Amino acid sequence: MTGRRVVVTGLGCISPLGSGAEHNWERLVAGDSGIGPLTRFDPRGVDVRIAGEVDPLPRVPEDETEAHVEIHARFSLTAGREAWADAGLDGAADPDRVGVFLGSGKGITDFFGVIPALKAGHGPGGFDTPAYLDELRRNYDRSRRIAESYHWSSTYLARAIDARGPNWVCITACAAGNHAVGEASAAIRHGDADVILAGGTHSQIDLMSVTGYATLGALSERNDDPAGASRPFDRRRDGFVLGEGGTLLVLEELDHAKRRGAVIRGEVVGYGNTGDCYRVTDPHPEGIGAEAAMRAALESAGLAPGDIGYINAHGTSTLGNDAMETAAIKRIFGPKGEAPPVSSTKSMVGHLIAAAGAMESLVCLRALEEGVLPPTINYEYPDADCDLDYVPNEAREARIAYAMNNSFGFGGQNVVTIFKKFDG
Repeated sequence: MTGRRVVVTGLGCISPLGSGAEHNWERLVAGDSGIGPLTRFDPRGVDVRIAGEVDPLPRVPEDETEAHVEIHARFSLTAGREAWADAGLDGAADPDRVGVFLGSGKGITDFFGVIPALKAGHGPGGFDTPAYLDELRRNYDRSRRIAESYHWSSTYLARAIDARGPNWVCITACAAGNHAVGEASAAIRHGDADVILAGGTHSQIDLMSVTGYATLGALSERNDDPAGASRPFDRRRDGFVLGEGGTLLVLEELDHAKRRGAVIRGEVVGYGNTGDCYRVTDPHPEGIGAEAAMRAALESAGLAPGDIGYINAHGTSTLGNDAMETAAIKRIFGPKGEAPPVSSTKSMVGHLIAAAGAMESLVCLRALEEGVLPPTINYEYPDADCDLDYVPNEAREARIAYAMNNSFGFGGQNVVTIFKKFDG
């Protein structure tokens, strides 16, 4: 990449594995699962009764406004404050040169909120009564307010760190968190800011989202084995598991970080962004867009395929994605033995949707720092269509210089970032 160099100086995370970037990293390396029975709502009558829930949910008591923020905004505030503290930036940056770039999505859909209205509709006069219409309107307005509040999270974050620079929210579904990191790196490289808090936050563990994804056949129904339900690249995979959480990274221009003596966690060196131009709910079966995004990231970083030491896969545990992603990787990197190790940490936390790519960026950075590749757990039955080295079941030591992060979203958004071990 041309332009100014961009490094990472702070990490923050909350996920189904708990709160704290280091806590999450340790549990991922240990191969722990954060997936369990679904408790956020009563799942009786629903085919899917498992999820990766954050428990307990974070509280944000600092002021009256933030005390009422929705779940996804709580996640971003929790992770964002941790990342900001980790970077040690309080008072060390010009607020006009500090930005917030956030991948997000709709908030919880309060499906149960309309139930009182539906019940009222069965009373005298039926569904045409003013009481029914008033109740429906009240509850619908709340549901809509929650669903549309994704953009508020960036405002809360900006207030929390006194950021008056560029403020940007991205809603490119499963690619959004990685998209925010890539765009933030480009903004710093081009001189639009010196520091950007970037990442993703999301929760869709609600009745409407679960039933919607289940109707598409996208979710695992392995209800009797929650910890074993997310099994990317395994022949017996039957869909992804919904998770939730938030991860934020502090991205900083290199000289700015050096002047204040910051601890540098890694460098962002590559970014690719493409569209499938195919279907809203399916990736292109040949992975054309995914392949193009990986090639674009390599080109922007000035790297050859052989330079990449690890790929954190999108790896959702769906039949279509895992086979498609494997084929796209092989066309660039070659077959097993030539391609780098690949793993999917979604096997442990589920699919965090808009927050997924940001958490996986953190994983790439920690893998570079520690020389350890996290595993793909629940890999038991090889699939002829998924025949790469997926770091099965146990973490592996590996000293690598570059790590690639793949994120592919509903609608065909494909985002790939590349991180480098910082060498000073």
